[in-house]
Amino acid sequence: MKTECVTMLLAGGAGTRLGELTNNLAKPAVPFGGRYRIIDFALSNCLNSRMYTVGVLTQYAPLELHQHIGVGKPWDLDRMHNGLSILAPFTEDDGAHLYSGTADAITKNINFVDSYDPEYVLILSGDHIYHMNYRELLEEHKKTGADVTISVLEVPWEDTSRFGIMNTTDNLRIYQFEEKPKQASNNLASMGIYLFNWKVLKKYLEHDKAQSDSSHDFGKDIIPAMLADHCYLSAYRFEGYWKDVGTVQSYWEAHMDLFDHDLEKLLNNKEWSIYSHDSQYPPQRIDDDAIIHQSLIDNGCQISGSLDQSVLFENVVVKERSDIRQSILFPGVNIEEDVFLERVIVQENVVIPAGTNIVAKPEEEPVVLSQNNIQALTNQTG
Repeated sequence: MKTECVTMLLAGGAGTRLGELTNNLAKPAVPFGGRYRIIDFALSNCLNSRMYTVGVLTQYAPLELHQHIGVGKPWDLDRMHNGLSILAPFTEDDGAHLYSGTADAITKNINFVDSYDPEYVLILSGDHIYHMNYRELLEEHKKTGADVTISVLEVPWEDTSRFGIMNTTDNLRIYQFEEKPKQASNNLASMGIYLFNWKVLKKYLEHDKAQSDSSHDFGKDIIPAMLADHCYLSAYRFEGYWKDVGTVQSYWEAHMDLFDHDLEKLLNNKEWSIYSHDSQYPPQRIDDDAIIHQSLIDNGCQISGSLDQSVLFENVVVKERSDIRQSILFPGVNIEEDVFLERVIVQENVVIPAGTNIVAKPEEEPVVLSQNNIQALTNQTG
């Protein structure tokens, strides 16, 4: 069946910069916001944008991610025609068929894309927090007649080394692209969202496949090759909240952003809902001390201590005289008496012993407590 646009959602990265959070878990499957997984945002954007043909490319520690996605039912992608497909790489002892880069992941699934005979292919990342109407991006791409349209936004100058940075003309035609530059000449950054004309992209993927010195990456190889050949690359300016949660610091910051009224409205936007497979319970964001809300009780939580500017998942216990500030508590966390936590992320089902005191200073990365490190970290606190 011919489909105008196929969406390919890259969800196979190891997420090493998230440390303990991705020790045995794919980055897109990391819990977020008291109810969701990170990948829920991209999948919900697909549904809300009426992009119903979606291939999810997985690789690193995929089991929990696959269980979460299932057949795509929460996002109305469990369809007889089109719908959601999980595209995991072949696994052999020598790893020869594993995806070796973002572009290579698409190359290894050219037959999948071709089966829909699309005009366009939308490439997404599964590790960003945002709302975006991809249909509007598609319409702008058609209007300009570009070979590829890259969604962009301005980032703080100190963060430019983390992104693909581009220079554009006044009409947003891209004439220079630098992948993670040490000294950026601009702060207009790629969001990792690309809309290609499929025939053009396929040609460059097949050429890139034959290059032994290529890293088979969109930012490092495909986009520079297209620029060198004077293809028409257009930038699409995004307006709104967007966060790359690829580090512990940025992941924590995104949770603290939930206390901003504008982002709270974004998550509670009934016209652009975020759907998830995980929980029937609403997310809990507590921004005032020692108040036990009925919704917390409904969420299976038992709170006897004090909470301030913290995000709770379901079935969390905080016992007497414990004080939790600017922290994130995953499902089933149990905090015993007389515990003080500030800027701490506690993973699922971890028990924090009585008397524990752990504080990450503002200039330090937030602390992640897991089953792997809880004993060592609590011993350090005495």
